[in-house]
Amino acid sequence: MPYKFRSKASGDVIMLQAHGDALLRLLGREPAPKGIFETAHQPALVAVLEAAIAQAEAAAAPGRDEVAEPETGPAAAVGLRQRLWPMIEMLRRSHAGGEPVVWGV
Repeated sequence: MPYKFRSKASGDVIMLQAHGDALLRLLGREPAPKGIFETAHQPALVAVLEAAIAQAEAAAAPGRDEVAEPETGPAAAVGLRQRLWPMIEMLRRSHAGGEPVVWGV
């Protein structure tokens, strides 16, 4: 079942279950059909997601002496930055608007 993250301060973010589960695990939560990201915790959640993106990009960066081979296939089509950016923006807007982010309710 896909996740539909909602906030009154932004548009919805919909993720396939596998990607939503991975997002929740990155944020230190067990996947659950219902939940909430409280306003007070949203800046810390954004920081965690941005750190995960930086770590993934650093791990994928080729060495200085190596020639980068272009990646192919579905994994290369959407990186972690592209997958998490809508949630980061939702969390930022929700925090600025004083609204929680909920799913499954």
